[in-house]
Amino acid sequence: MSVKPGWRGRFFEDFEVGDVYEHPLGRTVTQTDNAWFTLLTQNTAPLHFDHHYASQTEFGRPLVNSAFTIALVTGQSVSDVSQNVMANLGWDEVRLPNPLFEGDTVYSTSEVIEKRESRSRPNVGIVTVRTTGFNQQGTPVITFRRTVMVYRRGSGPSIPRVAS
Repeated sequence: MSVKPGWRGRFFEDFEVGDVYEHPLGRTVTQTDNAWFTLLTQNTAPLHFDHHYASQTEFGRPLVNSAFTIALVTGQSVSDVSQNVMANLGWDEVRLPNPLFEGDTVYSTSEVIEKRESRSRPNVGIVTVRTTGFNQQGTPVITFRRTVMVYRRGSGPSIPRVAS
């Protein structure tokens, strides 16, 4: 039997400005996702959890909580962008160009827009990506710049291997 390691994510050396990663997993947002996240975070805007209220807005139905949207799309990007992160440094230029609704499926991509060595930590580098989340029709529902501090190959924590 041959044991082959699974994808362990990119290290600083693997990023190149201009590369685009099509994140492999889509996710359909449910009514439960939206209500639980909204209430868990104490967001009292009824637009996210009161269907009667939301039916009276120009959208005619609940909007997905935008904080859920950024969390979901960030999560979709982890295996390609930040599996080997030391730290997230920031999310900038967050935009919500179109609404996301319960029942929509979210997909995402990230483009590497900046890469540089850390001035203070020789074991990491700084990578900035522009990430776009879009619905099943390809309509963008969120865009943002995200900057991460990523380990250099061989510098991060080790992952235990299963004995064979």
